[in-house]
Amino acid sequence: MTRQIPAELQDALDRAAGGGRIEHDEALELYRHAPLHALGTAADAARRKRYSGVYGEQGEIATYIIERNINYTNACVTACKFCAFYAAPKSDKVWTRELDDILRRCAETVTLGGTQIMFQGGHHPDYGVEYYEKNFRAIKAEFPQLVIHSLGASEVQHMAKVSDVSVEEAITRLKAAGLDSFAGAGAELLPERPRTAIAPLKESGERWLEIMETAHGLGLESTSTMLMGTGETNAERIEHLRMIRDVQDRTGGFRAFIPYTYQPENNHLKGRTQATTFEYLRLIAVARLYLYNVAHIQGSWLTVGKEAGQLSLHYGADDLGSVMLEENVVSSAGAKHRSNRMELIHLIRAAGRVPAQRSTTYELITVHDDPANDPVDDHVMSHIASTAIEGGTAHPELKLVEVR
Repeated sequence: MTRQIPAELQDALDRAAGGGRIEHDEALELYRHAPLHALGTAADAARRKRYSGVYGEQGEIATYIIERNINYTNACVTACKFCAFYAAPKSDKVWTRELDDILRRCAETVTLGGTQIMFQGGHHPDYGVEYYEKNFRAIKAEFPQLVIHSLGASEVQHMAKVSDVSVEEAITRLKAAGLDSFAGAGAELLPERPRTAIAPLKESGERWLEIMETAHGLGLESTSTMLMGTGETNAERIEHLRMIRDVQDRTGGFRAFIPYTYQPENNHLKGRTQATTFEYLRLIAVARLYLYNVAHIQGSWLTVGKEAGQLSLHYGADDLGSVMLEENVVSSAGAKHRSNRMELIHLIRAAGRVPAQRSTTYELITVHDDPANDPVDDHVMSHIASTAIEGGTAHPELKLVEVR
């Protein structure tokens, strides 16, 4: 027997599926109680309504991007409990990449058709705004075609303190040096209790949002993210969405929302709590229904796996993330899912969608509407981590320089 959906839940589902606004308590009730299939059906309807005529006649296109995450140092003073990447600044495990190494990685990215760099690392005690200005200017001088979609509010807070400047000045200088948009890093969980529990040395969630709002006002858009599975409650997950939605109502500066799951290896939390695949899919769906003012919802195959990532395309996601040519942070905590461009195209197509490579700002670069014309270069692949595996790199014939 099919369980009858309560009238108030059905009303919220129908309203959101049609592109209408639902409120905070409705979103929480949907996340907690709506049947999974009904939730996914409503979220997919909301996605199709938003993108019909924009991403294909019926909104059937799902996108991906080719990018590289360049982690410039693992030295970090924040010591987040979920992180397996960082090293204490005075540890003998600390490393920092030199500029020539960073530029070589950018060159590999361009060679492989990548369009975006995510420049992210630890909160190094000595790296102020000047460090990022130098690197961004060098990247833009050598590779003006690369979009620098990097950093987040936490890095801005830290570098401004190191350089003894205001956050406004730091952001203005980063933009002038070549930063194109913020990657939304460091959001983790925005509500106070779970944030304090996992990242007690970081700025508050309210401060994270204030910095992002400042960036939006200075002409730098960003993405927004969420880390699931570190012991937060259902209510705190939906509160995280509310906090993002409130800022988006004022600025319109968040291009996308990207939830991802905590990885349990090599960190202080030791996997005591994690998010299930069903919890993740429910969150994706509720995010599409609740965040009416955020254009894009991204499925994170890197942390939840390719099958769950593919399923997210039926639960409101319109983007399957990236062929990430390098990634060292979540992979250090146990995320070992790998893919390549051909496989990502196949995953999207097998989900009944038309694959398309996109830019950082979600313009379509190549629509793969004919399988006969699909790319066949298997070098365009995600790999685990250049710091975690012997000789690891996105391009097998290119050697990594020694990390210094």
